[in-house]
Amino acid sequence: MLPAIIDRRSIRKYKSIDVPKPMIEEILQSGMLAPSSKNRQPWKFIVVTGSAKKDMLEVMGRGLKREKEYPLLPGSAQYLSGAEYTLEIMEQAPIIIFIVNSLGIDIHSSLNSEERIYEICNAQSIGAAIENMTLTATELGLGSLWICDTYFAYRELCGWLNVDGELFAAMTVGYADEIPFARPRKSMKDVIEWRA
Repeated sequence: MLPAIIDRRSIRKYKSIDVPKPMIEEILQSGMLAPSSKNRQPWKFIVVTGSAKKDMLEVMGRGLKREKEYPLLPGSAQYLSGAEYTLEIMEQAPIIIFIVNSLGIDIHSSLNSEERIYEICNAQSIGAAIENMTLTATELGLGSLWICDTYFAYRELCGWLNVDGELFAAMTVGYADEIPFARPRKSMKDVIEWRA
């Protein structure tokens, strides 16, 4: 597993080669095997390809345009151009997997303490699933990108997905058409504290 962790990169350029369905199923299976709080397994995966991908890209594009005029994330306006670039990346990738928190509470709802803790625990569980999926993609010789820019088109994508729960993230999958350098990491002394 350590080689996959070391080799994993966020891939933003893809070859126009189809990914065999058994490979995608293996990636999804690895997500389903992730640990989850109270074994709630709060994930649902929607795999988008072909003409459905074309429809989704159009929907996300409309959402990004709407975000410029009526922002859901007004404090993040400086990142909107990055979301537009993400849309271009999604267009290249042969596979887009949407990850939904099937137990998620509407993002506009106010939460009591217990609901907030459930949301945090479910978010950790889904994060573990996505990490498993990115590492499995790497082991299979595929590239992937964990995407949260979907929040800039949140309303539109949720309407298009039309599933119970809350959109959590998306992930592109395909054969990489780039070999990015490793990004700098903080040193162990900066992030680890030992107590005895």
